[in-house]
Amino acid sequence: MDRISEELRKEFPILSKTVYGKPLVYFDNAATSQKPQAVIDMIHTMTMTNANVHRAVHKLSADCTDYYEAGRIAVKNFINAKSRSEVIFTSGTTASINLVASSFSEKYLKEGDEVLVSQAEHHSNLVPWQIVCKKKGASLKFLPIDNNGQWRMDLLESYLTEKVKIVAMNHISNVLGVINPIKDLIKKAHKHNIPVLIDGAQGIVHGKIDVQDLDCDFYVFSGHKLYAATGTGILYGKEKLLEDLPVYMGGGDMVNTVKFSGTTYADLPLKFEAGTPNFIAGATWTPAIEMALKVIDSKVASRVDVMTDYLNKSLSKIDGIKIYGKSEHKIPLFSFSVKGVHHQDIAMLMDKMGVAVRSGLMCAEPLINHFGETGLVRASLLPYNTLEECEIFMNSLKRAIRMLR
Repeated sequence: MDRISEELRKEFPILSKTVYGKPLVYFDNAATSQKPQAVIDMIHTMTMTNANVHRAVHKLSADCTDYYEAGRIAVKNFINAKSRSEVIFTSGTTASINLVASSFSEKYLKEGDEVLVSQAEHHSNLVPWQIVCKKKGASLKFLPIDNNGQWRMDLLESYLTEKVKIVAMNHISNVLGVINPIKDLIKKAHKHNIPVLIDGAQGIVHGKIDVQDLDCDFYVFSGHKLYAATGTGILYGKEKLLEDLPVYMGGGDMVNTVKFSGTTYADLPLKFEAGTPNFIAGATWTPAIEMALKVIDSKVASRVDVMTDYLNKSLSKIDGIKIYGKSEHKIPLFSFSVKGVHHQDIAMLMDKMGVAVRSGLMCAEPLINHFGETGLVRASLLPYNTLEECEIFMNSLKRAIRMLR
């Protein structure tokens, strides 16, 4: 193991854990990342500072508010939003998409309208739009993908009709790992004055995001995939759009004045943050983003490229394997099936060997069914993984397949 790997892994206590007497090889990072000690320490700090935010004048409340709002500023700077007003705290990507779907459809969607998504969406960017389309009498349309899992961009213009009121697609599929051409998508949609929401749950983890450069209208992601605590999420939205959208939930902290005769609402971002927030977890955005910036470093990133290349070549040599999502632009994520072997059996045997991978539908049932499968095995890496772990993974996979055939 090289020095960079050693130093980075020291910051993640769980990576020294053993499973069934074997050193843990954690290759389920697309589901959730492990947490660095700085994030764990922040959780401890917040529990010892504990008081509700935004409300009281006493020191505990003020300190908690400062930690919490520092997390918002860290996110704002990380994604290059114009102002903190454009950064809405939610509980995760799912909550962010549901917020936009509900509020946007309330104002802009009517019977006969259309919402455009792709065939490669996570359930979280599919089901909310199904719900609002059903309520409004609108239709959900799907941009096709090719056999490699890439968008059929040659067909996009034919889908961008005057009926389409919003486009909502993922930056990177959690099944395919293909980096989608979102900037091109946004540019073409904007030519038709159609706003675009980008599901960045995977995209935010694997590269620097500049929302102003992308010119996206909404960009959503979760903290738990980006080294932060669970129960954290972000809705970035252009300020004018967020101001125009109706409120999503009512309650404390999202109001300006409340009278029996009616209520006026708070300015952004609090307009969309009803109730007591998850302020302990929210404060972990600051150390999490510090870690994210550290691993974007070119020396660390080059190690990821080496691991990706190794797994790509090694997996393709296994007899009967089929890898889904092939592209020159791909993150270190590999979903595959093995002929004659059930995906869950592979994952269960590999677990006994200390290797954690995902199996099943991965919250993308229509996509996996599109490829004629009932489930896949997925291995997904982050920069704290190592080439030595990749070798253990390959040996364990080959052994599991031999045992099952």
